[in-house]
Amino acid sequence: MLDRSWVEIDLKQIAENVDVYKSCLPNGKRIMAVVKADAYGHGDVEVSAMLFDKGIRDFAVSNIDEAERLRRAGITGDILILGYTPIGRINELIEYDITQAVISEDYAEAVLKTKKRIKCSFAIDTGMNRLGISAHNIKDCVNTIIKYNEAFDITGVFTHLCVADNNGDKESVIFTEKQLELYNEVLTYIGHLKLKNNHCLNSAGGLWYKDGTGIVRLGIMMYGLKPNVKSELPEGIKPAMHWKSVVAMMKDVKKGNSIGYGRTYYANSDMKIAIIPTGYADGYSRLLSNKGYVIIGGKKANIVGRICMDQFMADVTDIYGLKAGEEVTLMGRDGDEQITADDIADIIGTIGYEVVCGISKRVPRIYVKT
Repeated sequence: MLDRSWVEIDLKQIAENVDVYKSCLPNGKRIMAVVKADAYGHGDVEVSAMLFDKGIRDFAVSNIDEAERLRRAGITGDILILGYTPIGRINELIEYDITQAVISEDYAEAVLKTKKRIKCSFAIDTGMNRLGISAHNIKDCVNTIIKYNEAFDITGVFTHLCVADNNGDKESVIFTEKQLELYNEVLTYIGHLKLKNNHCLNSAGGLWYKDGTGIVRLGIMMYGLKPNVKSELPEGIKPAMHWKSVVAMMKDVKKGNSIGYGRTYYANSDMKIAIIPTGYADGYSRLLSNKGYVIIGGKKANIVGRICMDQFMADVTDIYGLKAGEEVTLMGRDGDEQITADDIADIIGTIGYEVVCGISKRVPRIYVKT
């Protein structure tokens, strides 16, 4: 597809990533697919439908709107909302058969007052200090869960390992092991409840740590990205998203002339630039100004000047014979050159998650199967 800017999503690659990841797990572990934030920008309905066909029956989202969108698209199985749902929308949890995270005892009390029997999973805070009932006082944590066992349909408990991706750092390993210790202690005390959907391992945790529960929440690695820029992915896991644009026009720039807003780049010699119709309104970060690069005709082309709302400029002086309309790779592979979301994240000082989640809705998603 030759448009002004588009993203290609390789569903087959996502399926292969799941298979590779699962081969690294102990037998018996099942995958909960994390498809929040529109499947990290990859398309939650399309990705979930493909995964359901592969036999995955557990999905995790961020909020009730994401959950309802999957239900309306025909996705069955269990859908867990990992975050907050307003009390005024509790009826929708029941209507759409959605599992809600209970994020605090106050939240549980608020739900109880509605006299609605919801399906839920208790979030346990083991050290991240985000959502969840604190596990640092085991007695209070356990008593809270047991207290609501008759009022709600509790399917399980879960926690989040906040530094599992730093598995090469001794302090992070010690902290993660402490989180696991607290979590497993909670499970021991509520064992008589026979909850089946307990989980604490994220993408990184599933590879580098062990627990006694049967579910791993697979998120970022499912899409072929690293949980940490220093991480090494299992062989065979590759990015499933490729971002393309085109050359809108070519322009000659004389030595000493400036390029773009703020005149932040000056030509050191006569040069040719390509104007590429993608900008920060599309999610192409302005932080790439004068730092990033794209690939055209299998060659790198450095970004010159500031990224604009709808376009940017690249130095194509050494790419001969280039014409308007030719394809530009913003993220992906072209010949021997490749740039990934993780590479872009490294350039601008963020994480690959933000790069793929930040691609705006005005960039169409095209689904391919290589």
